[in-house]
Amino acid sequence: MALEHEELTGAIIGAAITVHRELGPGFLESVYGNALALELRARGIAFAREVSVPVVYRGTEVGTHRLDLFVGEEVVTELKAIKHIIHQHFVVVRSYLRAAGKHHGLLLNFATTTLEAKRVIVPHAQRCSSSRRP
Repeated sequence: MALEHEELTGAIIGAAITVHRELGPGFLESVYGNALALELRARGIAFAREVSVPVVYRGTEVGTHRLDLFVGEEVVTELKAIKHIIHQHFVVVRSYLRAAGKHHGLLLNFATTTLEAKRVIVPHAQRCSSSRRP
């Protein structure tokens, strides 16, 4: 069974692998974000950086989330430069997805010897009903 947005997520992961191969581990998350933005642009993949997404509770905005990358208006992409991805990182990406009204995300960790890429999916039924699109 094919995953929704499989081609787009594959392209994002491919771009991230290229960045990781060239830079290697050891830099700050912002360095990888800048390099990945250049790589996505070079590949003609539409994206937005530092997208603010409102968090709505009972019809009232109570805060905002900042998405590292929002790719193809569909995939929330969270960048990390950490020793290990832990459960809490998945929880955060799921909250970003619910707030954005999307259901497919990527968690990319550049601090490991090989790029660590994890898909994060929130079923349609778990989206925030009062979310607004980024």
